[in-house]
Amino acid sequence: MVAVERVLGMREGPLLLVGHSWCGMIITEAGNDPKVSGLVYIAAAAPDSGQSFNEWWASSPPAPGAPEIVSYGPGGFVALTPNGFRDHFGQDLPADEITVLHATQGPFNQGSNDERITTAAWRSKPTWFVIGKHDHMLVFDLEKATAETLQAKTLVLSASHLPMLSQPYAVADFIEDAADELGSSK
Repeated sequence: MVAVERVLGMREGPLLLVGHSWCGMIITEAGNDPKVSGLVYIAAAAPDSGQSFNEWWASSPPAPGAPEIVSYGPGGFVALTPNGFRDHFGQDLPADEITVLHATQGPFNQGSNDERITTAAWRSKPTWFVIGKHDHMLVFDLEKATAETLQAKTLVLSASHLPMLSQPYAVADFIEDAADELGSSK
């Protein structure tokens, strides 16, 4: 979060924050910066104020890809298996791209899933949400219900957890439309 605050401090407003997957947590909190005008969630978590990622998805059925998240060394770090990337994370991407994504992933500290949002920026900022209909990491129904709770303008794509890679033009156009809409409301 400190890194995001540092970058926001270097920029002039208005800004549109975009977050994928767990980084929805980041934009939900960082979006409270007065320079931020809106938020775009891409197959992402968007907990409410006082809620953690784990609490946000606790009532959802387990994601099909969850068993492919395995311990990686000491300290509570996890990573996704090669099968997890191929079958659940980016199943609509070419095999060579999946190989690169798996090889370049960084380990994730599971403790981050228990950190709570102080104030959910989506409660006061316009939001947009891209949902992958075939997302096996965050289930479709949870993302759809979250987008409805946020009253987000929503784009549903026939995509995996990585719609910005499998359908980059559709996602880029959606983000551009969000930016244009924010710009015209000023």
